Amino acid sequence: MSPGNVADALLRRWYVVVGALLLTMAGAYFVIRPAPQYVGSAVVVLKPPVTRSQPNQYTNLQPPLAVVSYGVVQQLRSPAGAAELRAAGVTGTYHLVPRNSGTSATPQYLIPSLQVQSQASSADAAVTSVRRIVDVYSRHVEQLQTAQRVPAGARIIPSVLTSPSAAEVRGSKSRGLAGTALLGLSAGVIGALWLDRYAMSRRKTPRGRRRSSGPLPVTG
Repeated sequence: MSPGNVADALLRRWYVVVGALLLTMAGAYFVIRPAPQYVGSAVVVLKPPVTRSQPNQYTNLQPPLAVVSYGVVQQLRSPAGAAELRAAGVTGTYHLVPRNSGTSATPQYLIPSLQVQSQASSADAAVTSVRRIVDVYSRHVEQLQTAQRVPAGARIIPSVLTSPSAAEVRGSKSRGLAGTALLGLSAGVIGALWLDRYAMSRRKTPRGRRRSSGPLPVTG
């Protein structure tokens, strides 16, 4: 199809292009004035029990603790865990991200710290969801040790390193507008060309023979 044929098809189906333009303008409005979104976050670490050789719990963060933390995270990522979090009042989108000590040289899951994130339409809702996730996570850690009959003085304890806080999500409006314009232009052109080809093929299709309305006359 030559550029001239494309231009003719777009002119014939101008209403499709106009409809795509109106939808693009509506999408651009929501890009310029997006609904506020906030991300709440907190960092939780599993502390080992205090011992004589290691009175400072934060200097005794062993890899087995990270394995325990990751196991609890897997439980909360399961369908049953997701249902439990929803029942606890967690709304919106949330993430449980095991993290290391913050250095690229530290292997993954070596440090038993967990970053909890929640996205909501308000800062209070995001922080509330983070706190409820931390509560459910801590309850699972406690239940796991209770099932194993671990003595109270030898139990690991979840500790919040970074208090739950929320920050507003600020995206790039220029990229959003560019993506919306590209999507609207592509949809308008492709839709107009497809409709024009479909209409032209319908016109070229030969009609079937008409059926006779009555019996043929008999000649003698």
